Amino acid sequence: MIEVKGVRKSFGDLEVLKGIDLVVEKGEVISVIGASGSGKSTMLYCVNALESIDSGHIIVDGVDVHSRDTNVNRLRTNIGMVFQQWNSFPHLTTLENVALAPRIVLGKSKQEALEIARKQLEHVGLVDKLDVYPSRMSGGQQQRLAIARALAMEPNYMLFDEVTSALDPELVGEVLDTLRLLSDEGMSMIVVTHEIGFARDVSDRVAYFHEGKIEELGPPSQVLDNPESQQTRKFLANVR
Repeated sequence: MIEVKGVRKSFGDLEVLKGIDLVVEKGEVISVIGASGSGKSTMLYCVNALESIDSGHIIVDGVDVHSRDTNVNRLRTNIGMVFQQWNSFPHLTTLENVALAPRIVLGKSKQEALEIARKQLEHVGLVDKLDVYPSRMSGGQQQRLAIARALAMEPNYMLFDEVTSALDPELVGEVLDTLRLLSDEGMSMIVVTHEIGFARDVSDRVAYFHEGKIEELGPPSQVLDNPESQQTRKFLANVR
């Protein structure tokens, strides 16, 4: 599981995370919603050790992420992360993009890496794009390529940071369908999203962030349809 315990994080004088407590059980999908600047993405970056923390602990499968003794590169092979921008390598085909990390990071042979890449590209519905370069693909296809690259490392957890925010509305559905597939397969996920419908349909729990704190946490039926917090109600009224 992922355990976030009393995590605080500041950038200069601005405290972005003000004592976050969150547990993600194996196979659980947690959607994180909230206004821009509320700390949602910063928490994801801290879970994957892309940002340091000022205090508290983040434990992944018993490993303290921010301990000096932790091998962060090894840890990240177990935690896939997909960002708003897909960041693919433009000079490599989709197949080569996905095969790269298994070869370099996991030490797979070229043939093994290509087999993994084909499997994951098929997994996300891009088996017909193996020899295509990213510039020849739609934004939705490039985002699914980014998901395939993360899955090629065979992680136990996936972190998604507003993966549909840079897409045209007509392309959002195909990416959300891929996340639904992963959910159905039992992947443990933290999904920072502004797609309230997705959060309602797929999440086991929803966390509403407000000014660096988790204002409300519970099943979608509670947080989205019958919120206890006035701040949650106000936020949802503005996004629906």
